[in-house]
Amino acid sequence: MKIDLTPLYANTVGYDRFGSLLDAALSSDRQAAGYPPYDIELVGENKYAITLAVAGFHDSEVDVQVEKGILTVRGKKEDAKKDSRYLHRGIATRSFERKFNLADHVEVVNAQLDNGLLKISLVKEIPEAMKPRNIPIGNGAAVIEDHVNS
Repeated sequence: MKIDLTPLYANTVGYDRFGSLLDAALSSDRQAAGYPPYDIELVGENKYAITLAVAGFHDSEVDVQVEKGILTVRGKKEDAKKDSRYLHRGIATRSFERKFNLADHVEVVNAQLDNGLLKISLVKEIPEAMKPRNIPIGNGAAVIEDHVNS
């Protein structure tokens, strides 16, 4: 399913990535979307945490990467002992890859694995140039001259 967002672009600036995010969400593999389970939490103003349940994985078996605004978490379990004979195996130890699209200016601060939960801390740091500021209103000629002279 493909949605044409072209009419929306006529009234917006800088939202062109939104279309690709929507396409990715609609075309993602629903079966793989359930493992591992995760939470996304707002822990403070401009602070977030993603917690993934990765029971049975050691920190050396989990990889966390950020590239081009996409946070990727991968888990690859080392080969199990060959002499193990399970009567029932209910703990998932299959490899996984989970991706999260990060908004502009969201940075990963750290990641910690504790008691089978991988917690990734994120913070949104808006650059000073992007923060709202008041624009003084004055005489047109004076404003241009002041700007040119500075």
